[in-house]
Amino acid sequence: MPTRSLPFFANGLRLDADLHLPDDGGAGAPYPVVVPCSGYQGLKVIHPERFARALTRLGYAVVAFDYRGFGLSEGERGRLVPQEWAEDVRAAVDRIEGEADLDSARIGLLGWGLGGGVVVAEAAADERVAAVAVCNGIGDGVRSTRAMHDEETWNSLVERVREDRVHRAVQGRSEITVPWDIVRLDLDDRTDGYVGDELYRAPGFGTGVTLESADRLLRFSPEQQAHLISPRPLLVVHGDQNRLHQPEEARSLYEHAGEPKELIMLEGKGHTEWMFDDDPTFNELVGHLDRFFASAPALRPTAGTE
Repeated sequence: MPTRSLPFFANGLRLDADLHLPDDGGAGAPYPVVVPCSGYQGLKVIHPERFARALTRLGYAVVAFDYRGFGLSEGERGRLVPQEWAEDVRAAVDRIEGEADLDSARIGLLGWGLGGGVVVAEAAADERVAAVAVCNGIGDGVRSTRAMHDEETWNSLVERVREDRVHRAVQGRSEITVPWDIVRLDLDDRTDGYVGDELYRAPGFGTGVTLESADRLLRFSPEQQAHLISPRPLLVVHGDQNRLHQPEEARSLYEHAGEPKELIMLEGKGHTEWMFDDDPTFNELVGHLDRFFASAPALRPTAGTE
């Protein structure tokens, strides 16, 4: 998988990004492009590069990047604002337009987890995006976050967010908290175990998050914008045993979207325990993605490498 650095700027911040290409010596250029977008606390070296390894073999170029404030990208550490992340994705689309071996008329977005909501928000406002795929994503920030909490921890989070609004208004800074105070993992054993065993291997994963981030997450409802993607196609894929982002998120996002759209529930699967390159469920997902992107005339690769 040939790779080259492809940094770009979003709102004046330099974001770290890589372009991954099919290993075909340029035969398929200009390539259709997929931009895989991370979820909460995500980094490009985790799921985006996993998708890159799979999709470049099928003839797609892949742009993987770190959101502002994460990885080697510039930006305030701990600031995790999905509305700003959508601007980062838009800047990635801008950057693609400047590369001769990429076909800017064939751009697809792929969002994982919280990134699923982010790509919906970006595509709704950007007609350059030809197709959108959402994997284990969210449709509404309040509903998805509330479902992770019991009564006590939810009330505590809401009160802390309220107090932090006052603190920011007076002091100009937001309190940093443990990321899992906002997104609770301990109610989902399979996801909690995967995060502990796999994701913490990535440098910088699990760092603190501002309470302002929680405030902005609770005001994020990408399903309200989903209808604006139509008539471009939308694919929603979700584990039917997902206990981090409940299946209701996928169903509600799908119901709010216009045609053409497709909903696939992965039977017996949770949020992320199957995200390994050689896992059959991951390879099933890649198959769904390839079929979906190839069925969108604007994204169909001209030639595969295998």
